[in-house]
Parts: sequence; structure tokens; C-alpha cells
Amino acid sequence: MRIEDYALIGDMQSAALVGRDGSVDWLCLPRFDSPACFAALLGNQRHGSWRIWAAGMETASSRRYWGDTLVLESTWDTPGGTVRVIDFMPVRHEHPRLVRIVEGVAGSVEMNCEIRIRFDYGRIVPWVRRRDGSLQAIGGPDSAWIHSPVHLHGSDYAHKATFRVEAGDKVPFVFAWHPSHAAAPPMVDPLSELDHTRELWEDWVSKGTHAGTWRDAVVRSMITLKGLTYAPTGGIVAAATTSLPEDLGGVRNWDYRFCWLRDASMILDALLTSGYLDEAKAWREWLLRAIAGRPQDLQIMYGVAGERRLPEMTLDWLPGYENSLPVRIGNSAAGQLQLDVYGEVVNSLYHAGSGGLPPDDHAWKLTRKMMDFLESGWQQPDEGLWEVRGPRRQFTHSKVMAWVACDRAIKTLERQHRTAPVDRWKALREEIHKEVCEKSYDPERNTFTQSYGSRELDAATLLIPTMGFLPADDPRVIGTINAIERELTTPEGFVLRYSTSEHNPVDGLPGREGAFLACSFWLAEAKARMGLRKEACDLFNRLLALRNDVGLLSEEYDPVQGRLVGNFPQAFSHVPLIHTAQALS
Repeated sequence: MRIEDYALIGDMQSAALVGRDGSVDWLCLPRFDSPACFAALLGNQRHGSWRIWAAGMETASSRRYWGDTLVLESTWDTPGGTVRVIDFMPVRHEHPRLVRIVEGVAGSVEMNCEIRIRFDYGRIVPWVRRRDGSLQAIGGPDSAWIHSPVHLHGSDYAHKATFRVEAGDKVPFVFAWHPSHAAAPPMVDPLSELDHTRELWEDWVSKGTHAGTWRDAVVRSMITLKGLTYAPTGGIVAAATTSLPEDLGGVRNWDYRFCWLRDASMILDALLTSGYLDEAKAWREWLLRAIAGRPQDLQIMYGVAGERRLPEMTLDWLPGYENSLPVRIGNSAAGQLQLDVYGEVVNSLYHAGSGGLPPDDHAWKLTRKMMDFLESGWQQPDEGLWEVRGPRRQFTHSKVMAWVACDRAIKTLERQHRTAPVDRWKALREEIHKEVCEKSYDPERNTFTQSYGSRELDAATLLIPTMGFLPADDPRVIGTINAIERELTTPEGFVLRYSTSEHNPVDGLPGREGAFLACSFWLAEAKARMGLRKEACDLFNRLLALRNDVGLLSEEYDPVQGRLVGNFPQAFSHVPLIHTAQALS
């Protein structure tokens, strides 16, 4: 399956990817960042998968989500009749479950089921035995049960079945995970769980404030973000997957199952503007817990519970998605210095207050500590928001976000009547602004560049008007947008992050990458701020057309291959979709 051939289901603690062919090819349990028990996405069926499909058909005829939910329905139209496969993960009480219900719609259809459980990212073939009419798989710390009225027989390290479904039949399968040392999870009624799951999602969506021309796209993006939320802590992962390549067959493969402060701050703003104060409050509490400590120890990302050590390693037994190696788990970028996150944190705490959350004394103390660090620390070179693995530089975006930290800290102080060295902060704000305008601006080409003294461009400079550093009608902003359209835009009109040519070794990696979808949304939003509404709408609608059939986006789009690439679904793509729709509405 192509990346866009997958759909997401989840229980707000983990998530599964279900392909058009009826196969669950990715599922990590019990958390987003746990080892996968179905890992065919990064290898093949031997690495774990669970397929249910109509005999004689390779893929479903159609699929959709049930309204505003994360319940997936795949329809199989055959010469003998029609069936639906309904996939969802019930909201978790204690144990995670994946439920699949095969429902006969018309006629009579022969169905196939084939399940291969492989713990630890496809490395452990479990011991499977039949107990009380169900199957139990055990391997090391993991155990899983498969409950169904359909008899599954073992063959070739898999369990298989062929069964016939008549109109009106509902044949359930329930996959339940638990630690192997613990008691088996109790049985559940899959049809009752389906009703409850549907009601929960519909109730959650009804609490939001969604309107405008692009209401459906915004709601689907909000549901996706909710599906990427780790409910026990409020942390939000960047994506449900690891190592889906940005360059097919290349080495740009990273683990995104962690919580980036940058992503989370943008998500917070989307939650606040959409009316989800409870989720925004949970995120702020997660943030304050995760980054507690010295401001100089701030990381760019954390685990879903605030873990700081995210060691990066490779899984040599997996051949990778379309042979894209290495397959990585963990992310060594957690140890990078990215100064822009200080601005992201202060900005998000400011928006939390202006968006309806009550003032928080701890948040203010944290803001002051951030400013204490930035008064000297802002001048350091860093790896920047793109997490380059080349030498550190004086990245323009990092300096702009240091300015944002000063600006939002001053505004918070004034709004909440706090005390702080405001004159020093105002002087620092002016100093940073002046330096950026002098050292990052190329007057010959009338554009801001990627870093001090560089001639390379960077799509992150599209955020200069969004962040309020300069107004959208400033000639330097207009020149920057024109330069990016001229030099960083593909023939199809989508924006690259920066040049990956041999003349710009900034990221320290071989190969190319696709158009970064967030950057294209930033361009559309910038055009909207400039008053170029028609151009902004045209670009926005072209970007919406890149979503797959169930409304999901990955990190990038490869215009050469004409397909989505990168981890999936990607929060950093869906958040600017929401922001751009709001700007245009």
C-alpha cells in the first residue's frame, strides 16, 4: 500500500493504520511509542499484520469514516453481494483493544481472515495456543487475545479462516493486549463498544466551534489531532508512525511518535480557537510538567509522559518501507539545541491566557525563567526548527522566535499585571529585531535568508508576518514571499523547506525530499494576510486535494512520484490546515 492508502484508527493512547486491502499493518501497544505488534508497514506480512478481505478482491471498493468519528468503514462490492468491515479502537478503560466487525449488507460473500502477530517490531514470533475458544499469543512481556466466533486455524506461523457472510450478519473480531504477566482482559461486547465509541466522538466534535467553507476538512483534522493525543497526560505525538521516508528509498527516516514542543504549541492554538478548552488545559499541564527544571535544559521533544531520554537506534531486521533504510526508533534530535522552542513555549502560554484559560502562577514563573536564559542564550547558533544534522548556524527563524518570546512575555506581563524587568525585556526585543533585519535580510534580492549571511532561502521565514515580527504588507515580507515562490516552489506550486542541493549542505544528509506540506499552508496563510485571497484560496484548495480519500495528510508530498511521503498522519500538516482555513474564513 502507498502511504495514502492507509487510514487511522485509535483510542487516544495508541493508533493503528488500516490499508485499503483490509490489512492492519501498524499497531504499537500499549502506547504510541511502544514496540509494534503489527509492523508490516516497515517490512512485509511476516513482520506482523491482520488482514480481513473479500475473496477474489485485492482492495475495498470504497471506505469512509462514520461521520465525525474515528470509526472506519470499508465496503467490499463483489459479484455475490456486499459486505462492510468496520474497524475501531474502543476508548480504553484498562486494556487496549482493536475491534473489527464484518457486516453483511446484501447477498452472500466469502471472506478471508489472516492474522500474524509479531511482537517487538516483527522480531518475536509468539507462542500461540487456544484457550476457552479464543487464541492467546505470548512473547516476552507481551500477550494478546483474539476473540471471534470464527474458527482460526494455524498455518505457516499465521492463523487463517475462510467464512461466509450473509445479508444482516455481524461477525466480530476482538484483539486485546495485556502484559504477559497479568491476568487476561475481560471480554467485551463489540457492538456495544461500537455504539459507545461512535457517541463519544460525535459528542466531542459537537463541543467545538467549527464553521465556514472548509468545515469538514477542519473537523477531520481536529479529530486526527485528538486521535494523536495521549489521553492520560495530554501530550500530543507528531505522528503515529516511525521511519516512513521523506525520500523513498533514502535515509531520511525518523521516529515521530513523540511530543514536539513546536507542534504542541501550534496545536494548542488550534484547540483554543476551536473551542476545546479542556484539551488546551491538559496540554498546558503536560507542558509545565515536561519542561520543569532549568530553562537551559529545555528539550525540543519529550515522550508522551514527559520522558527526556529518547535514544535513537536502528532495527536491522526490518527492510523498511519500500526499502527505505535505516528503520529508526527513538530520536537523537531530542538532544539538539533549537532556540525557537523557547519562543514557541512562551507564545503558547501567552495564547493559553488570551484564549480563555485562567492565569497560572507556575506558567508565569516559567516564562520568567525562559527570559532569564534568553537574555544571553539567544545569541547562540543552533540546529534550527528543521533539526539539521549539519553544523549549527545562526538561523533566522530561531532569532525571530527569540523575539517572539520577548514580545509575548511583555504582553503577558502587561495583561496580567505581573512584575518583571520589563525595560530590559523591551530593550532585548528591540536588539533582536534590529539584528535580524540587518544580518538575515538580503537587500540585493529583497528577501530574508535562512541564516545570517546566507544566500539560501528557508520557508520558515513565511512565519514572519504570522508571528507579528513584521506586518504582512512590509516590502521585506512581500519580497521574501516572492523569493520563496520563485526559488523554493515546485512546478506544481508546493513549497520546499529549503534547498537540499549539494550547494546547500545545511541538513548534512544525502538525497532529496518532497514538498513540506506545512510550508505550503504557511504560504497560503501569508497570502491571505496580504489580502491576496484568491491566490490563497487556490493554493489552499490544491493542498486539500492532496489529502487521501479519508482526509488525512502525511508530512510531505513528492510531486515527482505524485504521492504522499513521510510519517502519517502528520500533526504538523493538519495544524496549519486548520490555521489557514481559519484565516481564510
